[in-house]
Amino acid sequence: MIERYEVEEISTIWSSENKFRKWLDVELAITEVWYEWGEVPEESFKNIKEKANFNVNRIDEIEKKVKHDVIAFLTSVEEFVGKDSAYIHKGITSYDIVDTALSLLIRESLDIIIDKTNTLKDILIKKAFQYKDLVAIGRTHGIHAEPITFGVKYLVWYEEIKRNLQRLNRAREIISVGKISGSVGTYIHFPPEGEEKALKKLNLNPCRVSSQIIQRDRHMEVMYALASLGSAIEKIAVEIRHLQRTEVLEVEEPFSKGQKGSSSMPHKRNPVKCERISGLARLLRGNLSVAFENNILWHERDISHSSAERVIIPDAFHAAAFMLKDMTNIIENLNVYPENIKRNLDITNEVYFSQKVLTLLLDKGMPRQKVYELVQKNALESWTQKKSFKKLIFADREIKSLCTTGELEKAFSQKDLMAGIDKIFERFENER
Repeated sequence: MIERYEVEEISTIWSSENKFRKWLDVELAITEVWYEWGEVPEESFKNIKEKANFNVNRIDEIEKKVKHDVIAFLTSVEEFVGKDSAYIHKGITSYDIVDTALSLLIRESLDIIIDKTNTLKDILIKKAFQYKDLVAIGRTHGIHAEPITFGVKYLVWYEEIKRNLQRLNRAREIISVGKISGSVGTYIHFPPEGEEKALKKLNLNPCRVSSQIIQRDRHMEVMYALASLGSAIEKIAVEIRHLQRTEVLEVEEPFSKGQKGSSSMPHKRNPVKCERISGLARLLRGNLSVAFENNILWHERDISHSSAERVIIPDAFHAAAFMLKDMTNIIENLNVYPENIKRNLDITNEVYFSQKVLTLLLDKGMPRQKVYELVQKNALESWTQKKSFKKLIFADREIKSLCTTGELEKAFSQKDLMAGIDKIFERFENER
């Protein structure tokens, strides 16, 4: 279970108190439009503005009897306002209130997620430049490939988090709409110009067309943005989990004073935060699947989406906020071990220079397949017998007959292998 105190802001947004407060905000915006049109007496409107309120416990009590949450809410409001409550909820249907308020709740939550994502992004670019020149082995398929620097890993993460920020901001734009168009979206009892005026008071745009509800592809896009963000955070977590393995141990997630890794093995320091992130990312992807299903409803509306949304939307925001908080803490306090990074770089005895040697021999005019077989033979001997690849190349008569000592030395220049790093980082110089 997600520890709610870790994401208190999100919990507050999705509380019953705040949900009903948003419902009341929408109701009052609509009532104010009726007042501006002269359809609500001034004294009645003043009374509504002054007294309109609700009691969450009373709403729950009424709902047990009427089995309808909006009617229960309106009944509670009526108990505060009195007879003037007749002017509240005039000409509209329940989902004019519920869906418009849901957009407000989602937008409020997205603002927190966007802020936390920006914090993570800023830490990633800072760490990227900190480790810009820390040479490490790059791995493809989990196998040693060619060197990179540790800073490049952070740059890859940083750039993906930036793309996720774009998705989150796009989702915020997509969901910043309301609908006050009536039971089937045709404005029979409240005109489009009233919808526009009421929504403007809430800083929302009207849907160009709706049924009884705001169409769920919008909510689906929000859930996609959260699932995509979760995937990016999990990508970082999985890399850290791999790099923390005992045999690798290039990094280690923070381990606080007094923390215990195992009930039976006192030596254990496990990547539990990163593993937890992987688990929560699965929830976000699962919730996205439900959001896709919620877009497919009967005719102008059924309520098959409603029960699921009450679970998946708040929970997705809780999970995303929690993951962001965890990953921000991990990145900020990650233990990086340069000596182990250097050890791992060296354990394959320079075979990562194989492509440089291959290219040199190709430039000498040798057929590609012959070159490949020649270099591969030496690389495999180096790999399997733990011999220096460089010494094997320098001792190979066929290679020596084609290349000078200086050319071969240059083929084993680590500086040349790293030549592109500065150019990569130049692209990000103004974002530090």
